[in-house]
This record gives sequence, structure tokens and C-alpha cells, in this order.
Amino acid sequence: MRTLVILSLLAVLVMAATCYESHESMESHEYLNPFLNRRRANDFIQADTRLRAITQERIRERSKAAQEYQRELCEDFYPCEMYAFRHGYPAAYKHYFGGRRRTK
Repeated sequence: MRTLVILSLLAVLVMAATCYESHESMESHEYLNPFLNRRRANDFIQADTRLRAITQERIRERSKAAQEYQRELCEDFYPCEMYAFRHGYPAAYKHYFGGRRRTK
């Protein structure tokens, strides 16, 4: 009987030592609510840098280089594209569209 009481006290002490919730573990705001709302999810990224990157990408989409316009024009015209496979896009554009000047 005496060993049973000692073992039960020992079990209670072990349980209290391992299952005790300290105040330090409760300090974290994630303990009570582990999920973030949409606004706080990306707070570490500066909003204006994201907007600046999106704006720069949109500007790049609008203003293409002259070579890119020439290549797209050549890709849309099948004989020019076939010529480009053998001689390159600049030569194909010059061969098929060289006499024309494109203005904005």
C-alpha cells in the first residue's frame, strides 16, 4: 500500500512537470489564434514595392523593343517565319518587310 501511494505521488509529480503550461508559452499571440487574417499575412512585404513591381511589369508589356515587334510580325506571316528558321529573324524581317517603315 505504501509503494502504491509513493508511485501515485511520483506519477502526479511527473505529470505536473511535463504537462505544466508556463506563462512564457502563453505570451505568444499565436497560442490563442494560430491563423492570420489576409491583411496580416503579407505584412512583412512592403506594399509599395509590390505595386512598383507590378507597374514596371505592365510598362514592360506595353513598350516592347523594336526587335520584338519585328519578330512578332514575322511570326504571324508564315513565309517570313520559314525564312527566319534558316536565316534568322532580322534577315527575314528585312527580306519581307524591309521596304516598309513602321511608325507609332
